[in-house]
Amino acid sequence: MRAGRTSSAIGVVLALSLLAAACGDDGNGVDPEESVASPETPPTETPPDGEEGPDVLEEAAPLRQVAPEGFKIGTAVAGGGHHENQPVPDPFNTDEEYRELVGQEFNSVTPENHLKWEMVHPEQGEYDFERADEIVAYAQDHDQVVRGHTLVWHSQNPGWLEAGDFTSEELREILRDHIHTVVGRYKGQIQQWDVANEIFDDNATWRDSVWYDALGPDYVADALRWAHEADPDAQLFLNDYNVEGINAKSTAWYELIQDLLADDVPVHGFGIQGHLSIEFAFPGNVQANLERFDALGLETAITEVDVRMVLPDDGVPTEQQLQRQASDFGRLLEACLAVEGCDSFTVWGFADQYSWVPVFFPGEGAANLMDEDFTRKPAYDELQRLLAEQRSGAS
Repeated sequence: MRAGRTSSAIGVVLALSLLAAACGDDGNGVDPEESVASPETPPTETPPDGEEGPDVLEEAAPLRQVAPEGFKIGTAVAGGGHHENQPVPDPFNTDEEYRELVGQEFNSVTPENHLKWEMVHPEQGEYDFERADEIVAYAQDHDQVVRGHTLVWHSQNPGWLEAGDFTSEELREILRDHIHTVVGRYKGQIQQWDVANEIFDDNATWRDSVWYDALGPDYVADALRWAHEADPDAQLFLNDYNVEGINAKSTAWYELIQDLLADDVPVHGFGIQGHLSIEFAFPGNVQANLERFDALGLETAITEVDVRMVLPDDGVPTEQQLQRQASDFGRLLEACLAVEGCDSFTVWGFADQYSWVPVFFPGEGAANLMDEDFTRKPAYDELQRLLAEQRSGAS
């Protein structure tokens, strides 16, 4: 959807009773980690995205239902990685309420860890697609698109890859085979791929990795070409954190993409992750940053949004913290909605109990749209309001 957007305020009655009104008797959870059969969950019966059912706004509709036509509001599907050591390692197959909300609230999903090397390619020459297959099948049943994350990264690689004594040519062939195998398996089923993820350090220099150290910077162009060979119709994205505004790191990406385009390398989009903290100022120039990538002819997307905070001693966020969080979520969405090629906004999980934040930032948390009992926070309400206003203004 690359059409101009306008905004017009409308009154939206927000209700925290959305779960009771829309979930029905069944619920489901997300986070495929172990080899567990995926429960069959019928698609949520809601009006098509972007269309009003009876009293859509009056009854506080799910996010996907109030979103503008063609706009993707997504979530990461929890599983793998840090979840392996959590009390509920596989909520996608065990937490029914979570699982149902994934389909009810969102029209786009991103496997959080299931397509990273350590899960999908755990041994040399061996692939494990079970968990990723479940998510893709669920998405198809619930009229959702899928973002594939990620084909090349410095982190969460299996030991055989990191410790292997490979020549440069051997490593290049391993990467080519991985991309052809993974992208080829989901040809026509995964609409967007984060091909290369976090290739620059925060000082805007190339990050050391098994890929860069052996293959040099050309591995990015190679990965894009191989992904395009495997699925010519998939949109190929580059993705990173701390690139929300115009800064040295986002400029390094901008200059690299200019070079890639000049060399006819198939790159179609740039993803801004959006991992924020209320302990810091909101990034400046987010819209202007998106616009400069848009001007290159790229799609843009906000791909991994959460807004963490230092929790009080009782672990309960203050109202002031929740309002600041809502503002940050809203400002990111507003920037995306204002740019004609930004058609996708993905939160990195929506329920606090499954967030990665407390594991990696001790003492911080409450980073998502819903708390641990799926109560909607002000941040959820703010996204709902902005999406509904944008849809009304575009209609």
